[in-house]
Amino acid sequence: MSDDISADADAEDVVGVLTERIEARYDMDMEHLQAAVTAAPTANPDATDIVKWHGHLVAAQAALNRAEDDLLTALETQHSEVDDPTTGLAHRVNAAVATRDGRAIVVRWLLDPDALGNKDLAAERLARLRPRTGPAVQTSAPQRPPGTPAPASASRAGGAVR
Repeated sequence: MSDDISADADAEDVVGVLTERIEARYDMDMEHLQAAVTAAPTANPDATDIVKWHGHLVAAQAALNRAEDDLLTALETQHSEVDDPTTGLAHRVNAAVATRDGRAIVVRWLLDPDALGNKDLAAERLARLRPRTGPAVQTSAPQRPPGTPAPASASRAGGAVR
């Protein structure tokens, strides 16, 4: 990570720096931004995406903290060589770091309007993937005029399917 997030920054600083950037961009603290997005999730799709991914980032940081605590506890009980369960905990920490860093990258990308993909065909495709406010197709059967018989498929609904 570049900018003011250095590679040797404390893990909590990554979340803190990105939180500050979000708060500066929307000119409100995260608590108020989350409340605004919850109240009107379709009002600002960009804010909704950022709040969602910030939540993923915070959850990933919490998982990383737990994994690190578990590893430190296991290492404190080791007398000599590191055993397989402790090695497994080290791998869990590495996976948690990768997850946290990946989510931080997504948040940074969402915050950067000039980032590759935010102003081109990829951005248009991403916009199409956002949830819709209503159904795309008719979801109920059309009304039939009175006296029109039901389709044949409806009359054999209880029969065998061919």
